[in-house]
Formats: sequence, C-alpha cells, structure tokens
Amino acid sequence: MALMPKRIKHRKHQRGRLHGKATRGNTVAFGDFGLQTLELGWISARQLEAGRVAATHFLHREGRVFIRVFPDKPVTAKPLETRMGKGKGEVEQWVAPVRAGNMLFEIGGVDEPTAKLALLRVAHKMPVRCRFVARRHGM
Repeated sequence: MALMPKRIKHRKHQRGRLHGKATRGNTVAFGDFGLQTLELGWISARQLEAGRVAATHFLHREGRVFIRVFPDKPVTAKPLETRMGKGKGEVEQWVAPVRAGNMLFEIGGVDEPTAKLALLRVAHKMPVRCRFVARRHGM
C-alpha cells in the first residue's frame, strides 16, 4: 500500500517551487547508514514503496529500514484527450518534495557493506541522485 496522508486540509495544491538545500532532516538520526539526496525534486509514493521493498528484500528481514520522507503533496492530472478548461484535474499521485541533502532512507542493525548494497538498490529506484552516508558518532 502506497504512502499517503489520512486526511488533508486542502484537496489540491499548487506546484510551488523548490530551491536551496535542506536544513532539516539532513543527518542520519535513526539508523547507522543513510541515503542522502544530492538534487531537488519530487519523489512519488510508488518510488518510495519500490525503494522500501528493494531494501527489505535485500536485507532478508535483518536490521531495520527507516523512511525519512513522507509524500504529503497531491499532484493532479487531467485525463488524456480532454479539452482545456473545466477546472483542475483530480489527484493522480502523492509526492514528497525533497531538497539537496534530505535523508531519504536509513538502515540500522547491519554491517556497512550490506547497508551499502541495500541502499544502492534503493538509489536505483529514486528519480534524484543520491549518496551513501554513515552516522557521525562524534555528535
């Protein structure tokens, strides 16, 4: 089941504009290793679910996978071959807007080579460039 909010204040949002780097949610907080974005963009709920499935399948139920972003932005689309006008289209999908530096996934309870391979599989599913990061224990 894809991630989506239980209830929202407004059914349809404007697209908005992403710029800058992430100032929050940009460090490894829950696990030992993480997948960090290097670009900004939208990540759909289906892509997040594909990444989660890839990571849990590779880990064989060892360790723990944390998803650090949530798709709470509705994206609308009008049906194909529909004339202009008649209002804004219906909600087609839910996306999580991410900035450069946002932590997408974290993994805990496994060694570094295993976590690196698992997060590499997740990175292939993502529409933005990502990098593998480890927790800084000096903090």
